Amino acid sequence: MNKRQIRLSKLEDAKELVSAASKCSFDIDVYYNRVVVDAKSILGVMSLDFTKPLTVEYGGRDSGFEHMLDRFAIC
Repeated sequence: MNKRQIRLSKLEDAKELVSAASKCSFDIDVYYNRVVVDAKSILGVMSLDFTKPLTVEYGGRDSGFEHMLDRFAIC
C-alpha cells in the first residue's frame, strides 16, 4: 500500500482528485483521523475537512494519478 499526505483547498481540487481516482482500477481511500472515504466518491471526499492534511492510501500504480497527488502533496 502506498500512502501520501495531501491538502485540498477548494471544490475544484476535490473534483480533480475524484476524477483522477475514478480512472484507476485499484482501490483508493482518503482519510483524516478515523474518517475513511472512497476517493472515487465526490460526496465522500466533500465530507472531509479541507483545512486538515488528508492521507491518500492506494494499492496500485498509475502515473497520472501520482502526478496529480504530487500537485497537492504536503512537503
